[in-house]
Amino acid sequence: MAGRLKGKVAVVTGAAPRGEGVGNGMATAILFAREGARVVLVNRSAERAEKLAKQIKDEGGEASVFAGDVAQADAAEAMAEFATKKYGRLDILHNNVGIGGPGTPETVTLETWNKVLEANLTTTMLCSKYCLPKMKQGGGGSIIMVSSIAGALGLMGSPGAVAYATAKAGLHGFTLSVAADYATENIRANCIIVGSVHTPMVAHLGAEARERRRKLVPMQTEGTAWDIAHGAVYLASDESRWVTGILLPIDGGLVGLRQWPR
Repeated sequence: MAGRLKGKVAVVTGAAPRGEGVGNGMATAILFAREGARVVLVNRSAERAEKLAKQIKDEGGEASVFAGDVAQADAAEAMAEFATKKYGRLDILHNNVGIGGPGTPETVTLETWNKVLEANLTTTMLCSKYCLPKMKQGGGGSIIMVSSIAGALGLMGSPGAVAYATAKAGLHGFTLSVAADYATENIRANCIIVGSVHTPMVAHLGAEARERRRKLVPMQTEGTAWDIAHGAVYLASDESRWVTGILLPIDGGLVGLRQWPR
């Protein structure tokens, strides 16, 4: 335990991966615990979250599970109550819940549109809504949003993802709004823009797509969930005490760099 988050209580939503391998939420929860945080693993599937909690405890960390759908207000409120009753405070909220969905404006179904916006945006708003008062009681906190390059760049050559891109772009505005509203209350809000990392969420795309995603990156290397988690640890820790309202790309340079025509 390095202790960068010692004494802090962290909530990680969407903590357990959907399949084999390490997802962004799982990696973040593990690193939070390794850095000394007591971690609440929020997941719709209690079974997957309990497996992750056991892994953290086997390493000597502290973790507990809250099973529920935080797209529902009562579950989000209960989650915040659970964290503070269990550990006495709440310092970090890592908003990691998110899903994708296909479609252009012409082809996306209203059902897909609503489902994707609910999973990516509504969960973030509700979890923040009920965790913010707990953070104020404790004298401050850090809220981290998890976005995507899909919300920061217009990416051609792939199937339409208008709902996903819109939801992730919405997280940027949400981050800036929360950062502004709570800047004087020692509550920081920042957003990680996730690049083309290889996680269980995209494993189904196959080997060819995995290689295309790697070549898309200026550094020509593949990102992992651990790269995202290391950034989350920084934003959760007191090392970033003077950092709020930033949109941080962790993407091998994809957002910031473009190839110059030869």
